[in-house]
Amino acid sequence: MAARLNLFGNPTATAAKAAKHFGTASRTILEESTVPAATQKLVVLRASQINGDGYATDVWSKNAAHAGESATRINLVAAWRESTVFTEAERAALRVAEEGTRIADAGGGVTAEAWANAAEHYDEDQLSDLVMLIALINATNRMAVIVDQRGGEYQPA
Repeated sequence: MAARLNLFGNPTATAAKAAKHFGTASRTILEESTVPAATQKLVVLRASQINGDGYATDVWSKNAAHAGESATRINLVAAWRESTVFTEAERAALRVAEEGTRIADAGGGVTAEAWANAAEHYDEDQLSDLVMLIALINATNRMAVIVDQRGGEYQPA
């Protein structure tokens, strides 16, 4: 099933230009942040799962596997609280990602407890990177869900 709309269909259109900026911003965080790459992939995968973005869930689960992440950890991201395969730092990042993604559900967004826990594992620059990464994937997820971009066909480079 094809998506309703290709946001990149007309490269000179305003939406395509804006979407390109989202991609550039995401790549900057993914490539330059000192937050471990595995943690970044887990965070974007979890946010994508919560948001029901089949395309991004497909992309990030396959990218994680391609980067050497175990099938066990990829499969347990949705149940990270009930799993023993994630480090305390990863768990802190996943909690911030969940609470930051479930803003409407969580009432107040990221709790002080979740933030303090993350601050025990990440410095201010890394926390800033996590905030940007979570915000960017949430915006990207919403674009994909709105245009009905489906998952399943992605192949890592």
